Amino acid sequence: MKKINRYIYVAGLLTMSLTSLTGCIDETEPTSYATQNQVQQSSSAAEALLSAMPAYFNTIWSEDRHWSFGYGALMHIRDVQTGDLLKSSDSYNQFENWGQNKYQGDKYIYPQFIWNFYYGFINTANNMISGVNADNATDTQLGYLGAGYAFRAMLYLDLARSFEFLPNDKTSAINSYGHDVTGLTVPIIKAGMSQDSARSNPRVDHKTMAAFILGDLDNAEKYIVHLTNTNGKTLPNLACVYGLKARLYMWNEDYANAEKYARLAINESHLSPMTETQALNTKTGFNVVDPWMWGAQQTSENRTVTSGIINWTSFVSDESSFGYCGTGTGTYNEIDKNMYDRISNNDWRKLWFKAPKGSALDGKNLYVSDANGAIFPPYTSLKFRPGEGNSDDPNTGAATAYPIMRVEEMYFIEAEAAAHQDANKGKQLLEEFMKKYRNPSYTCKATSQADIIEEIVFQKRVELFGEGQTFFDIKRLNYSVTRGYADTNWRDVQRFNTNGRPAWMNYCIVQTEGNNNKAVTEYNNPDPSDTYTPWTGK
Repeated sequence: MKKINRYIYVAGLLTMSLTSLTGCIDETEPTSYATQNQVQQSSSAAEALLSAMPAYFNTIWSEDRHWSFGYGALMHIRDVQTGDLLKSSDSYNQFENWGQNKYQGDKYIYPQFIWNFYYGFINTANNMISGVNADNATDTQLGYLGAGYAFRAMLYLDLARSFEFLPNDKTSAINSYGHDVTGLTVPIIKAGMSQDSARSNPRVDHKTMAAFILGDLDNAEKYIVHLTNTNGKTLPNLACVYGLKARLYMWNEDYANAEKYARLAINESHLSPMTETQALNTKTGFNVVDPWMWGAQQTSENRTVTSGIINWTSFVSDESSFGYCGTGTGTYNEIDKNMYDRISNNDWRKLWFKAPKGSALDGKNLYVSDANGAIFPPYTSLKFRPGEGNSDDPNTGAATAYPIMRVEEMYFIEAEAAAHQDANKGKQLLEEFMKKYRNPSYTCKATSQADIIEEIVFQKRVELFGEGQTFFDIKRLNYSVTRGYADTNWRDVQRFNTNGRPAWMNYCIVQTEGNNNKAVTEYNNPDPSDTYTPWTGK
């Protein structure tokens, strides 16, 4: 029997039974906020609204559900719904139902967490936006306002891309009420919106949502130049606003503007891509904000950290022994075998994952603990290190950061956007990045436009492994997810092979929203749960 970590032993067994329940829970989101008058007269009131936004990244939704550890949990959900990241076991695997496509319909707690957390976060951004009157605000307050608009734009862009119904191989766009929901995203909750309006607030289409988000980003671009302190990069700056515009324009298939704003983000950030030394460091590898454009920071005072196990590190850092992955539970985060095999041995990013015994890279991985490293199965992720390389004490090991936006993403957006317009230019940009920063001997062997784009996206998937972005590219580009094949390392219950984008990437709106907002009741996405049969080799 595998060792059970003491932190999980105390609370985990109860939690596992709680998280197996699939009924929804009602949750009332906070709606109070400082008035404009209070903000105008008190710098502390304005600062409180500002600090509430990055703090929400690490707000636990429900301590009875340890998988609900904040924004990082949403990122992890998206990753386990791709074909890139898998859990090696169902032991203590609290993300099993997302990976197995179970209980994803409107009556279950899993979509309720996503819905409630995002709209609670949006409420926090709305409070900031409502609290500042741009006509008589100080420059400092205008900077805060710009941050509020940037946060709200990021959140709505996430929501829109997750809930927008797009064609797939299992569920029809015509729902059970006979309505075509193609292209519908989510309702828009604006600052100061009345309760009556919120109770009759329909899903908006792609064009309407994109215009709303762009309006927020235009306001953010206008005001955020006054923000002089990003609080250790936990608040966005102008480069991040440009980065959000690049993401938005990719979603809109406006490739010229996507390319333009990705380059603006690169230039404005004044950052270089992470080096091999930075990325493989066993003490600071992917757990400090310094190399990134924007990050979420967990501190020793955060409840996520003091809980011991309800945090990002507990679930994604396989070298931790205090959480839900790693040696404490015997459940590891692994990269898909086919994806691993496709990465060049000359690409140092391959060392983010434990090399199989006898392979060319066997013995070249760096570990916090060589003893623990010897136990890890092949393909285990080493990307996200515990804080200060401390595998055993969550007070230190869980006090880490995780990336919201990195400059590397902008290089790949620029290359893909260019390739949609001119395949050769996109190929050139990819080769320049790879040769300079990742693999000096890299050559893109793809020749057709479609294959060049796919290669760019593949290298982006490698780069952003575990960072919650691949989901959006797979859905946007109508790529298939392939988990079932000879010698696969996916567990048999998750070996789904799709024909194009998976149905489960069209999220369902939770029933409690329909109960309170009649405009969405008949316009929900079809339930994708259990619509795929695992591959069995036949």
